[in-house]
Amino acid sequence: MISFLRKICCWLAILLLAACTPPAVKFNNTDLTGLDYAADFQLKDHTGKDRTLADFRGKLVVMFFGYTQCPDVCPTTMAEMSAVMQKLGTQSDQVQVLFVTLDPARDTQALLSSYVPAFDTRFLGLYGDAAAIDKLAKGLKVFYQKVPGKTADSYTLDHTAGSYVFDKQGRIRLFLRHAQGPEPIVQDLQKLLNEK
Repeated sequence: MISFLRKICCWLAILLLAACTPPAVKFNNTDLTGLDYAADFQLKDHTGKDRTLADFRGKLVVMFFGYTQCPDVCPTTMAEMSAVMQKLGTQSDQVQVLFVTLDPARDTQALLSSYVPAFDTRFLGLYGDAAAIDKLAKGLKVFYQKVPGKTADSYTLDHTAGSYVFDKQGRIRLFLRHAQGPEPIVQDLQKLLNEK
């Protein structure tokens, strides 16, 4: 009888603990929480300043990989993130958008400094040598491949179209799907901003 009562007490304790556990946060986008993607980097921003992921501690970081001569995905994504920042209002001060070029041969500091801030003056374009870009892209499982054009300089790049979100501690949290509209992204970013 005592053994039976102990079992009942143990089950009740487990049920009480389960009831006290907060429900898991449900995101609109792909939850990457806990994955060990390698996201540290040492690149320059479009003002020429050296940057690492640690520079943005205390803010959410949205990182997109693209290139300035991209005909569709990149400007669409940047415009969408601009709309996200507007919808976030004052909370947008806690979000940093980073545009990482996959085309360091053509995307110079001067070109990035005119392209990226045109979408939002707070956005930063990041560049570096091909090896540094490749290391970061591979660490985040970003696909990209050069597609030859009619001339040596008219190539395009096929590349991952989504963006990555890091929380205020620099941990990878989300993969944002391309062209979903700003509202689902705003909702997900607000959930991360409200985390304690």
